[in-house]
Amino acid sequence: MDFRNNIVLKENYTFWVSDGDGCITESEQGVYSYDTRFLSRYAWRFAQPMQTLNRYSASPNTVHFHYAWIEGPSQLIGVRRDLELASNLLTDRLQIENTSGRAQTWSAVLQLDADFVDMFEARGFQADMPRMVHGEVASRSVRFSYRDQDGGEVGTEIDFSHTPISSQSVNSESGRQREFILELEPGQQVEITVVVRLQPIQADYAEVISYPEWRRSFPDSSLLPPGLYRRAYTQAVDDLRALLLFTAEGAFPAAGIPWFVAAFGRDALITGLMLLPHQPETVRGILRYLARHQAQHRDNFQGAEPGKIMHELRFGELTRNGTVPHRPYYGTIDATPLFLILLGRYIEYTQDEDVLRELAPAWQAALSWMTTEGDCDGDGFLEYQGAKPGEGLVVQSWKDSDDSMMHADGSIAAGAIAPVEVQGYAYAAYHAAVQLYRRLGDADTARKWEQKAAELKRRFHQSFWLEDRQIYAMALDGEKRPLQVDSSNAGQLLFSGIVPDEIVPQLVETLFSDRLWSGWGIRTLGTGETAYNPVSYHNGSVWPHDTALIAEGLQRHGYTEAAGEIARALYDLAASQSDYRLPELIAGYPRTSAPPVPYPVACRPQAWDAAALIFLLPLM
Repeated sequence: MDFRNNIVLKENYTFWVSDGDGCITESEQGVYSYDTRFLSRYAWRFAQPMQTLNRYSASPNTVHFHYAWIEGPSQLIGVRRDLELASNLLTDRLQIENTSGRAQTWSAVLQLDADFVDMFEARGFQADMPRMVHGEVASRSVRFSYRDQDGGEVGTEIDFSHTPISSQSVNSESGRQREFILELEPGQQVEITVVVRLQPIQADYAEVISYPEWRRSFPDSSLLPPGLYRRAYTQAVDDLRALLLFTAEGAFPAAGIPWFVAAFGRDALITGLMLLPHQPETVRGILRYLARHQAQHRDNFQGAEPGKIMHELRFGELTRNGTVPHRPYYGTIDATPLFLILLGRYIEYTQDEDVLRELAPAWQAALSWMTTEGDCDGDGFLEYQGAKPGEGLVVQSWKDSDDSMMHADGSIAAGAIAPVEVQGYAYAAYHAAVQLYRRLGDADTARKWEQKAAELKRRFHQSFWLEDRQIYAMALDGEKRPLQVDSSNAGQLLFSGIVPDEIVPQLVETLFSDRLWSGWGIRTLGTGETAYNPVSYHNGSVWPHDTALIAEGLQRHGYTEAAGEIARALYDLAASQSDYRLPELIAGYPRTSAPPVPYPVACRPQAWDAAALIFLLPLM
């Protein structure tokens, strides 16, 4: 689904996906909460030929329309519609006004239906789970309910402020529908309000952060030149607020809207790195939430190993009954070192000794995992053994499409894979451990991790550096053969500190070669590679968050001008979009005077892309 032409709203775990006219009618569209679809149809059908004259959104949880019935040069009836989404609550207000000089009749039907399918099913997962949905109808309300296999009940209740003409619903192929007929005198206005209440099994959320409060925590957009850059920046700030999930541990950014309105370890940790120092409270929520869901036992189906930080947590029926492994799923190699990096930076910035001690069992277990289970063969590198297709993620680093890890001839790497950027994360995580143990007064253990980091840095360069290409290999395969391709993965090493100083200039030159630098960002795979495809998920596309992390590394090593060039390119990319958002990814074609070629199903917004514009602000 191409979300550029659809309406997507979100608040907490609740989100709305409809067509551009605000109607839910088909395929993946719906109103969802906690990974369950509570409305599969919600569509106004006007008897008169109403045109959509205007549509705008003041914030990512609201949308406003103006529909008009026009004859000749003038509007006869105007309908102003305000749609607002809150957590498990939808309010839909229609104000119908007769603007003509004579009496008019206006009528409309609201079509309704609910199927309570799991979000994965709505998107195509074949679960073969027949559901018996119960419907109840009253004069001013409709209720749908469903009881799952474990006895848990979910429901959707729709209340009307204005009584429909029929006291019973009209059964149709599109579910239930309620009809409204209004007789309007000249100048008369009538309001119809529909309130939809969702009743999920879960209800785990804490205090909500308002949009004004959230906005005040970030620098003012006046730091940017007037115009589109400011619009992109303020959109990013609002999108980050929209993405928040409110949990018992605090605010936690969902990965993306709509299908990734869930807690993802890697995405949240990288977003947290980008949000410091503006939102330390959110970073604290991320750390506490991930510590709460850290693996305590081994479970092959979930990919769980003691000390490992999760990849993804879901709440839908397929998760609850064990059909899918997301309760949570731990198929990630990099979330665990990223947890340590973010914790180290959070403690350095806040001096929060209470959180340091509170989370000590979690970060010490994470370190233990990195040197045992995370190192599949004991060679000192972090590796993953991917799941079989259909049983989990085949690739468990950030480029998690099945075909993203390949050799120069295009053949897919096999065995225990050691991604290059993950070794940089491990190096930075060990250095974070040094500082954490020093704060605890344990100098001996701190020295142990300092030696571990130094040894990793030495062995890493020997094993991964490709002298003829002047870049690091994308990974080592199970036989320790380097994946000799140009990739953006090597660029992320710059922010970790693992690259020897004398190698940095060579790596930077390669990153800005025509093979990798598109003008919009760093390509995930170089143009000369066998597997290069500019319109692919990870084999030649450009990911803004990936490029932003490279910019931080350039700044760290004193390449301020190059870092600024990246920052301007990403702000230009956001400004080129109709919604002023950085897309999840774009095609890897070279930059021209035309807008970039979009990737058709990119999420917008996505947390680490919105955060990238905040992160890059100092470089502007």
